[in-house]
Amino acid sequence: MNVRLELRDAKICDRVNGMSRSLLSASRISRSKNSLSLPEIRILSFTQSLSFKMDAMENYMQAAPDKIQVLAHEQYFTREHISPDTVLPNPLDQFRAWFTSVQGKVREPEAMSLSTATAAGIPSSRIVLFKQLDKRGFVFYTNYTSRKSHELSENPNAALAFYWREVHRQVRVLGRVEKVTKEESEAYFRSRPLGSRIGAWASKQSTVVGEDELHGHFIEVEKRFGVKEGDTDGDIPLPDFWGGWRVVPTEVEFWAGKPSRLHDRVRYLRKDGSPDESPEWTIERLSP
Repeated sequence: MNVRLELRDAKICDRVNGMSRSLLSASRISRSKNSLSLPEIRILSFTQSLSFKMDAMENYMQAAPDKIQVLAHEQYFTREHISPDTVLPNPLDQFRAWFTSVQGKVREPEAMSLSTATAAGIPSSRIVLFKQLDKRGFVFYTNYTSRKSHELSENPNAALAFYWREVHRQVRVLGRVEKVTKEESEAYFRSRPLGSRIGAWASKQSTVVGEDELHGHFIEVEKRFGVKEGDTDGDIPLPDFWGGWRVVPTEVEFWAGKPSRLHDRVRYLRKDGSPDESPEWTIERLSP
């Protein structure tokens, strides 16, 4: 018997708590007689586990109709100690080392927060996928008519943040942006799954769309490029409105979580006038 509970009703919570108390009492009385049936043992185990999880939830946060208050105080610990003396001279090399080391340990380590701003300074953030690190910076791909692209065109500066919870590390990047070459965008676009290439044509990213309208656009693109049901590949060209952005860093910070909030923070600041191909960096330790 599979049981699934969603504790959205106070009556359900009361009933589960009552069941748990009754079974716990019964188990104490009959433990010496070994008279609990297998279903009773399973229910007892389930209710004990559920009670523990409910207690943990109460210790983690308090929720009210008009607010949420987080009570937990997560502690961080990384065995590695980082300082200006232990990191690599170039932040891109240091990022490559960290990113490589978390493969298989962190789920979707390429997920990063991208923050942009309008010309008036109004900020906007979203999660995108990091796709390439080259000698100039960090590359991601998107629709050039999207909100993020409009803001990057108005204000060619951006901030990135990677957070790798499983290993208590984060990386923060600040820099100016530039479009990658069409050849680079073409190469990446060709590597995408067929559905993703069709989706790039079908979606007018960041515009208002009707409930079933997007699916209709998708079908239209399939017909336009001769894609039939069951096809796993097709000749879908790169749209003119789609491609990559590169964040060329002027500042990069590496963060390693430590107990008592005494985290390691190492910041690279690019020296003024140093070339993009071989920038020079000032490396400093920051107070947590």
